[in-house]
Amino acid sequence: MAYSDFSLAKVKNDFTLTLDESHNLFADTKPVLPSATLKTLLSDYIPLATSISTEKARSEFLIAPILAEVRRLLNNQISLFSGNEFNVDIQRGLQGFCDYIISGSKEQLYITAPVTIIFEAKKEDIIGGLGQCVAAMVAAQLFNQNKGNKVERIYGSVTTGTNWKFLFLEGTIVYIDEIEYYIKEVDKILGILLQPFQPVLIAV
Repeated sequence: MAYSDFSLAKVKNDFTLTLDESHNLFADTKPVLPSATLKTLLSDYIPLATSISTEKARSEFLIAPILAEVRRLLNNQISLFSGNEFNVDIQRGLQGFCDYIISGSKEQLYITAPVTIIFEAKKEDIIGGLGQCVAAMVAAQLFNQNKGNKVERIYGSVTTGTNWKFLFLEGTIVYIDEIEYYIKEVDKILGILLQPFQPVLIAV
């Protein structure tokens, strides 16, 4: 069993989680202006990625540039992993590959204290990707506890590249944002992705 085998109902039942879908979680999050470089890239890549319309194209041309921008804004004080194996508790099915992991550490050779887990939605199905994302967030929570890292909130996102759904895990409660953001709101998306790393100084 792996992360991809979890539906939202299964992960809720297996890990005794409570779901809260009733809030606009990031209403007060301030947008962050993208760099001229990211604006240019997205201007070129959005039509290309949507016309190719594969998960790989959306990952490479839309998701990766946005996450790289987050790393740049944080002065490369975080690490970004793509397609890495993240095996935490094999007996409970918390194993497999994560599309993207952002860790609150500069160490790029291996994963330490993941804070934000980013999952690409399969077949452009945001809701269908939530179970997989939450399972990886539970794994990140356990990973942090095992390493003695006190991270109270684990952030996650399910994205098709053009659409972004955010959520976070606190204890056994999963808060799923009632709002879905679109790539034209990239400044808001950047602001949300940066939020877990406050009060790290952001270079604008």
